[in-house]
Amino acid sequence: MRNRYLIRILYGVLRFAISVLLLSVLVFTVSRAAPGDPLYAYYGEQVEKMSAQQQERAREKLGLGEPIPVQYMGWLRNAVHGDFGISYKYKMDVREVIADRIGNTLLLGGLGFAVIFVLSLLLGLFCAWREDKTADRVICAVGTLTSCIPEFWMSLFWILVFSVWLDWLPSSGAYSVGGENSLADRASHLILPLAVVVAGHLWYYAFQVRNRLLEEVRADYVLLARMKGMSGKQVLYRHCLRNALPSYLSMMAIAFPHILGGTYVVETVFSYPGVGTLAYESARYHDYNMLMLVSILTGMLVILGNMLAQGINEYIDPRIGVSKGKGERV
Repeated sequence: MRNRYLIRILYGVLRFAISVLLLSVLVFTVSRAAPGDPLYAYYGEQVEKMSAQQQERAREKLGLGEPIPVQYMGWLRNAVHGDFGISYKYKMDVREVIADRIGNTLLLGGLGFAVIFVLSLLLGLFCAWREDKTADRVICAVGTLTSCIPEFWMSLFWILVFSVWLDWLPSSGAYSVGGENSLADRASHLILPLAVVVAGHLWYYAFQVRNRLLEEVRADYVLLARMKGMSGKQVLYRHCLRNALPSYLSMMAIAFPHILGGTYVVETVFSYPGVGTLAYESARYHDYNMLMLVSILTGMLVILGNMLAQGINEYIDPRIGVSKGKGERV
């Protein structure tokens, strides 16, 4: 038994490493094949005054003069030792740039995930309890409409309403000038981005909870419980919710990187100083080293989320792991 668990752990680590490696190859190749000149990110408008020889020397200085496979092997060799290069735009180590921003993204994404985790469960539970009633139909209609609105459009609309027309909330940034230590100032800057993140993802997960609970409500054991005199509300809370929670936890394990990645668009619109803004800037200015590290960190979160969800599913239903093991032996 111990050897089997050890093999599964090693297999998971190997699969994770191969996935990250393939992701790095893909991002490295596509970013350099995209049109645009990274010299503009590093030298700005001075590039236009450079001669062809000076531009060639500048590319060699940045490690861009070799063929793409040679560039990648050099980057991988340095990355294994923790050196991901410098940012062409910020002229400093990409790790230092991300270290200054990642806390803001984790704050926005973490709060968004926590709010969605709680509200989607409560909302799905309420809709399942009031199935086909007026409240359920209204919530389903409004939720479906909200989930179809692109986050960038919703962000712009809320900025127009709450920042321009009403002048209640700030429209950009993580804090005002000199207000980085003010909790109230940071909270006021966080309200609109957080509201957009929650509104853009809430109904999708609440709808999944609602459907999963309704599947349980129609199971045979519910009919037996009702025959024993239990009310529909008691059955829903005591039995259906308990049986639906494991699949909900598995779904939310995948949801964390999904929600965190969803903050990238919101950060860009609100000029929120997070990793999402860095991702947009690195793609726009061809800041290759920054784009590589941001993409790899995001990809690692997605891969770990999927692996965690799979582990939860196998823990809930051991038959998944058994059937998978039989398939591997075949």
